[in-house]
Amino acid sequence: MNKVLTAVFLMALVTYIPRVFPLAIFTRKIESRFFKSFLYYIPFAVLGAMTFPSILEATANFYSSLVGLVVALVLAYCEQGLMKVAMGAVLAVYLCELLITV
Repeated sequence: MNKVLTAVFLMALVTYIPRVFPLAIFTRKIESRFFKSFLYYIPFAVLGAMTFPSILEATANFYSSLVGLVVALVLAYCEQGLMKVAMGAVLAVYLCELLITV
């Protein structure tokens, strides 16, 4: 039981430190335009890095995943809504899988 409590305490500490650390360091408002823009784009970069490999491994066939990715990127580039992008990618993957299995 002591090992479990120690493990829970350490996990809580490890997840708490990254949340409190910036508050302790940055007591004043950040004035740098570069640093502000850097912090603005970090969540998008991390999200892209986490999801991109999974997109290419989401279907049984690599090529149908690639077709869905390309369709989603084209629709997003054309500033379509999230629902249109998602449904277009799903439809493209579905049609590609139908053509591959035939």
